[in-house]
Amino acid sequence: MNPIQQINGEPLDTDQKTYLEGFFSGLAARGVRFGDVEPTPSGTAKEDLSELIAEERIKRELHPLDAHSLLVDYAARNQPPDKEDLFRFKWHGLFYLSPVKEGYMARLRIPGGLVKSFQLRELARIAKELTTGYLQITTRANFQMRLIAPKDAPEFLRRIQALGLHTRGSGADNIRNLTASPTAGIDPEELIDAMPLCLELGQIFLHDRAFYDLPRKFNVAYDGGGRVSTVEDTNDLGAKAVKVGGEVLFRLAAGGATGHKSFARDLGILVPPTELNQVVAALTRVYIAQGNRGDRKKARLKHLLESWGPDAEALPRYVAEAEKLLGRALRRAPLLAEEIRYPGQEGEADRGLHPHLGVHPQKQNGLFYLGASVPVGQVTADQLLKLADLADHYGTGEVRLTAWQNFLLPNVPEAYVPAVKKALRHLGFPTEQSLLRGGLVACTGSAYCKFAQAATKSHALALVDALDKKVTLDLPVNIHLTGCPNSCAQHYMGDLGLLGTKVKIGGESVDGYHVFVGGGFGAHRELGRQLFSGVAFGDLPLTVEKILKGYLRRREPGEAFRDFTRRHDLNTLQAIFSNEE
Repeated sequence: MNPIQQINGEPLDTDQKTYLEGFFSGLAARGVRFGDVEPTPSGTAKEDLSELIAEERIKRELHPLDAHSLLVDYAARNQPPDKEDLFRFKWHGLFYLSPVKEGYMARLRIPGGLVKSFQLRELARIAKELTTGYLQITTRANFQMRLIAPKDAPEFLRRIQALGLHTRGSGADNIRNLTASPTAGIDPEELIDAMPLCLELGQIFLHDRAFYDLPRKFNVAYDGGGRVSTVEDTNDLGAKAVKVGGEVLFRLAAGGATGHKSFARDLGILVPPTELNQVVAALTRVYIAQGNRGDRKKARLKHLLESWGPDAEALPRYVAEAEKLLGRALRRAPLLAEEIRYPGQEGEADRGLHPHLGVHPQKQNGLFYLGASVPVGQVTADQLLKLADLADHYGTGEVRLTAWQNFLLPNVPEAYVPAVKKALRHLGFPTEQSLLRGGLVACTGSAYCKFAQAATKSHALALVDALDKKVTLDLPVNIHLTGCPNSCAQHYMGDLGLLGTKVKIGGESVDGYHVFVGGGFGAHRELGRQLFSGVAFGDLPLTVEKILKGYLRRREPGEAFRDFTRRHDLNTLQAIFSNEE
């Protein structure tokens, strides 16, 4: 049957009717239907959403990616969104900060943390004109910007997209910023340049609507075996390059979520680089289809795997489900510890600065990259403009953000290294730091996050200011401060982990921290153990000073802090660190 009866308001003539009837009959014979030109059948049942939890119902009633017109409506009135639209706008990278502040926080998407100087300049201008005037580097090698008024939100998004960057899908039930080795392509020790794979995966996820409806958040990291880790074993999916014989392949691990006390577990497969993104996409689709959508507290990939039984059963099943989608079998291989290399995380590297800081030769002859310290990840717009100038004048107009809330400036000719070091130091980003400051990580904290129980960023800086005057280390100690159990700063994997809480002193509630020790990642992966509970921040500098001095007093020669804490039980550690031995 010909569904078209008019063209431009005029009835069809005989030739047109004959042609179209033949055309549509031919399509029908081939089983093709044009649903968009057929009338919707009357009486079609509307989907029953009453049994869904609130978040799933909101997504079904209006897909969050289709909510941009609502964002424009709120902007016209300069009003905050209601509860349901607040949830939807997270798909556009916007998080309303009420009740802490009135305005949006925006989280960008920067796959691999790779940014260009022209992007840095426009981000600085946007920060000055539409936000607080500063940016924060996150633990996913990304930028966050804050206090965007509702009236400015559409313009903010337009300007970000005009840069070739995105905010789309950077929050809520989506795949978060993809991370890759920040030294990818320039590291003499790496097995493979993982950055092209990361950028390609970013495009796969960005342009497929299926990847914007996950049961919960999802993290992916690619590690090419270089000197600066991506901490891939803390991700829902982590891929790490290994060398088997003369072949470079990727091992995949699944179910990492250190805030939920879980590291990713090896899936027992080896994947060629050319197939990696297909396999990761398939594994993600399995989670989308089978993850828990009825309980937000049990909706991460780790929970799906746990529901399938012990690892010996769940992990092979996860791979098998992905193989069904791929239509082929994957190469099975038991995990061999000798295949996994962790350069920069073991042996002699522990005896120097953190590997994400300092001056390092690249694989390109005569070129160097400089790892610069950014105090708790905070950058002003003016600093960003000057950094862009440095990248242009001395490098190739490129900056790499890292999961350690700092950045690398690559491709600097050897002759310019002293000048760049001096310029970075004057800019507030020194390449040399104490062995406490070099491993300092802090989440947003209560200044802008409604979940945080403590002002983590300001506390972190005050803490190391006090400690650097009292304690001198010869081995690095990582201190991670996180404001709430969501653990954005991953307190469980720090040598010292500090989890924000409230403490009662004289009937008054003050900021405090639970203290964890012995965490690690990679070759040293371990969840930190809680040593002290509810230490008020006013007492924290002295508490940590005693911890570090007790370690220095009682350690074996050359023993790292994490190893010292792991060989003692908690009662012994409490005695040592309280000077009660």
